[in-house]
Amino acid sequence: MTDTQERTRPASTEDVIAALRHEAGSTGFHRTLDGEHTATLIRRGPMLMVSFEDTAASLARRGGLPVGLDLVDDKDWSLLHVTADDASWFRRDAIYDFFDEMTDEGVFDTFEQVLFYGVGMGGYAACAFSVASPAARVLAIEPQATLERDRTGWETRFRESRALEFRRRYGYAPDMVEGAERAFIVFDPHRQLDHVHASMFWGENVTHLKVPRLEGVTDDRLDLALEELDILHRVIAEVGSGTMRAQDFYGYYRNRRAHGPYLRTLLQATIDRGSPRLTALLCAKVLETQRAPLFRRQLRAAARRLATKGERPDWLAEVIDAAAD
Repeated sequence: MTDTQERTRPASTEDVIAALRHEAGSTGFHRTLDGEHTATLIRRGPMLMVSFEDTAASLARRGGLPVGLDLVDDKDWSLLHVTADDASWFRRDAIYDFFDEMTDEGVFDTFEQVLFYGVGMGGYAACAFSVASPAARVLAIEPQATLERDRTGWETRFRESRALEFRRRYGYAPDMVEGAERAFIVFDPHRQLDHVHASMFWGENVTHLKVPRLEGVTDDRLDLALEELDILHRVIAEVGSGTMRAQDFYGYYRNRRAHGPYLRTLLQATIDRGSPRLTALLCAKVLETQRAPLFRRQLRAAARRLATKGERPDWLAEVIDAAAD
């Protein structure tokens, strides 16, 4: 088994592909599916993670490689990773044919359990191609249900990808997860378009997990934010093992309350809302457990604004005095 500490961080998307090819070794395979996509099978243990990601997104991670490799190392999982080098949404005949082949040859049946995983367009693909392995488990972070124009006339993003075909095989992702054992859909309810896509996934086997206001933790990607909060790997592992429950997820998610970037995002939201009382409450809560100069300054500023309005509560003076110690 290769230790993640020993891997050289890739400097380019070509390096990502080369690293995957190397990891496949003699027991797996690395295939070029077409000019834009590759598939790599790394055989280890009886648990198989099937993941989808464009190589630029992999490169954006701290280690520059797909998160599935971490599970190969930490859990001795096997990994089937499909790459894209552009915003294809994995809508290509070569990929359909590849998953048809994997099903027909019984590759998925050689593993005790299969987990499909992806983010964004990779989340779409994880849901769509999960039908290739009935009773698989699915973890999709902010997935699109489809970009078919007739179904998503409200979608204003991904303009260059709206011409892609979403009606043929492995097309409408919410239909494809109907055969999954469980499908967890992670999204930020404050991102309206992502919220609409998430709502298109429904059924007894679908669980929605809401993660609001994480944009301050990392630039824009929920998976990187969850990784920064030390949640992502645990969630992937528990969905894969079948032990994940919504209440467990939200218990882990509470870790954000001690995470500086998240708290600063929340602070800015109270300021933008023009609510000094909410700002004061948040700052007081943070200062109970942290020495945080920014929150101390904002607490005093909120107190001044409340005093100007004649609305300063009695408890606030005690909090300010305690924060000054």
